[in-house]
This record gives sequence, structure tokens and C-alpha cells, in this order.
Amino acid sequence: MGIWTRKPIGSPDSHEGPRLRRTLGPVHLIALGVGAIVGTGIYTLIGVGADRAGPAVLISFGIAGLVCACVALCYGELASMMHASGGAYTYSYSALGELPAWVIGWALILEYSVVCAAVAVGWSGYADSFLTSVGVNLPPQLTAGPSEGGIINLPAVLILFAVAGLLCLGTRESAAVNSALVGLKIAALVLFIALALPAFNPAHFEPFMPHGFSPVTDANGVTYGVMGAAAIIFFAFYGFDAVATAAEETKNPARDLAIGIIGSMAICTFIYIAVALAAIGAMPPGDFAKSDEPLALIIRTLGHPELSAAIAGVAVIALPTVILAFLFGQSRIFFVMARDGLLPRRLGSINEKRGAPVFVVVVTAALVSILAGLLPLGDIAALANAGTLAAFAAVGASLLALRRREPDRPRPFRTPLAWVVAPFAIIGCIYLFISLPPATQIRFFIWMAIGLAVYGARYAMRKKPA
Repeated sequence: MGIWTRKPIGSPDSHEGPRLRRTLGPVHLIALGVGAIVGTGIYTLIGVGADRAGPAVLISFGIAGLVCACVALCYGELASMMHASGGAYTYSYSALGELPAWVIGWALILEYSVVCAAVAVGWSGYADSFLTSVGVNLPPQLTAGPSEGGIINLPAVLILFAVAGLLCLGTRESAAVNSALVGLKIAALVLFIALALPAFNPAHFEPFMPHGFSPVTDANGVTYGVMGAAAIIFFAFYGFDAVATAAEETKNPARDLAIGIIGSMAICTFIYIAVALAAIGAMPPGDFAKSDEPLALIIRTLGHPELSAAIAGVAVIALPTVILAFLFGQSRIFFVMARDGLLPRRLGSINEKRGAPVFVVVVTAALVSILAGLLPLGDIAALANAGTLAAFAAVGASLLALRRREPDRPRPFRTPLAWVVAPFAIIGCIYLFISLPPATQIRFFIWMAIGLAVYGARYAMRKKPA
């Protein structure tokens, strides 16, 4: 195998090695996508976006959503052709070659690991506040990492292993719990819109674009403007790519994967823009931009403290669905890379009783818990955006490469206007990447350099004579 060798496109049932059970239908897949997309992003990033773009954050949501919609259409076609797990990694391997696939797999490891850790740490803060409110006070040393004066962020570690335990029970069982929690999240956002819209005031939209359109970075490294906000808000949209990692566990992947990917993206884009419109209409952006809980703040200000608490409570209960979706996706990427021989083969084993890769789920949870329990995340969470943008651009490139190389291969779902949609997705991802803070870009390239070094070492070992 050479660095440009491409993996043949085929059903996972024709691949050597362990196989996953097909238990998921279109409703499970839409819920998985919505569960990954609707999380800390909409509950907190609407405030960050309003701070950086003002009322024009609506345009930022629209731009980020449009780029993700184009990427989702590309995912839909590739997922309907390739029914193996791995998402962007698998597509890159079949369309571009082994080395590009490794690069994208390494970028996805960054994305999923940082997202899981960031959400776990965010959930820990909510959980600590809730426990304090009911008279349970955890020692500060057990709610923060060493760099923040503590020993370990224990709640973050515990929620990661709780979600991992649910995944180990089986894919269908964890999908059923996820679907129920996703319903709660959607209900909370619909409630927010219903309460905020009656207080709509058009005057809150003036001035509409106080920081301009193009990204401008200040002396503190904060990027303002519509595109600066879009590059951060992008975090609130992705997650639909986790659906593609469930290909081998889908009953009818040729049909249902496209439904899950595009359906979850469409639902979330509509909800996000509606929530942003209702939020700004109910309160001037400057009044909630700095809040850690902007939606709850708006509802309290409108005179509904009990409902505000309910919305915040649902966020705490349902946030683990984001961890579930990304931990699921991360474990499946590890699983497929191990089955392909790019990672240790042990990670590609399946528990026969559960029909799930239990070992790799536990290993993934352990690795992510180190990040969540010990390290300060802060602005390094933006690294997840960088890794995702790289993977999304590769999906667009993979679609174009396969349209050129294998134009006659059956495509149950065909991306409309593919030669317009895919280039727009690629260019949009590149522009959003450029709009990220410079420090984030530097950290991303350092991570990728480490990945290339790891690949080079493994490649040399494979080529070494026995």
C-alpha cells in the first residue's frame, strides 16, 4: 500500500474484519444529527456571535448554515454510495488516497475529542451549580483541573464515562435514549421562541452591522465582523457529520443516511435562525452578548423566571446527547482506521454480545476524559472548528474526484448542481478557516504536523522488511 493508494468502494459486508450490526432507521439518524448539532452552540454562542457581529449575527448564522448545507449535500451523495463507517475519513480514502485519508482522520480526531471534552466541561459547570442549589457542595479541587487550582474536573470525567457506558450497551439502546433527550431540547427552544416573539422590537436591529462584514482581529486576538462571528458560530452547526459515521449500523444506508444528514441540518438551521431572530427582537444584543446563558437571561428579563429555570434545566439534562453523538463518531473513526491498519488492530474489535466496538469506546472515553479532567480548554475549543473545516473541505473535494473518476457508479442520492455546490463548500470552508483567530490556525497546523510525523513513523514500520 502506497500513500496515494485508494481504498475500493464497496459494502462493509465485503470487507475483511469485524462488522457492526444494522439497527438504525431514519428517525434514529435524524435524532443523532440533531443531538450533535443542538448543544452548547445555540445555548451560548448566540451571545458570542451577537457580541462580534451585532444584529448581523443573523447573517453569520445564515452564512455558516449555507456552507454547512452545501457540505451536507456532498455528504448525502457520498454516504449513499459508501456504506462503511468513518465519514470524511472513508470518503477521502476512496477518492483521494491513504495519506489524505490519514490527514482527515487526524483532523476528525481533533474535532471530536475537543468537542466531547468542551461539552463535558461545560456540563460540569451546570451540574455543579445545580448540585449547589440543592445543598450538595463538591470540593473545588474536584470541579477544576490543576491549571485552575483544582485536582481534577470529576463531573466532566463522570459524564464522559456515563455516556460511554450507554454506548457500550448497544447502538440501538443508546439511540433510543438520545432520541428522547433530543425531543426535550427541541421543545425547550420552541418554548423560548414562543415566549420571546411577543416582545419583538425592530429597534433592537439598529445599527445592524456595527463591526462590518469582513473579519477584523483586535489587539486581544478577538475577531469581529460578520465573518468573524460566522467562523465561531460554525461550531453550533456541525455535528451532522456524525451521522455518516453510523453507515455500517444503518438498516438502509443508501436511502436513510442522506435523510439523516440533510434532514438534521435543515431542522437545525431553521431553529437556529428562528431563535436568533426571537432573541434579538426581545433584547438588544449588547444586553445578552456577554452572558454565559443568554437564552435563560432573556426569558428571566421578560418576567418568566420559572420557565427560564426550566429551559436551563433542559439544557443540563440534554447536553450529554452532544457528547453521545461525538463520542459515537470518534469511536467509529478509530474503529475503521484500525480495521484499515492505520491504527492498532485491537481498536477494531467488536463485542459479540453487544454488537458494538466496546473496547474502542472505552479507550476513546479515557483519552477524552484526560482533556476534560485535567486541561483548561478555553479558546482552544476553537481548534474543533479548524479540524472540522478541513474535513468538510475534503468531503467536497472527494465528491468532485469521484464524479470525475467514476461518473457511472450508482448514486442513490445525487447532490444537485454538484459542480457548484461542492466548490462553494470548499471555498466557504477555506474562508471560514481564514476567519478563525490566528492563534487557532497555528495550533491546528502544529497538530497536523504531529499527525504527519505519526503517519510517517507507522508507514516506515509497515515498509520495514520482516
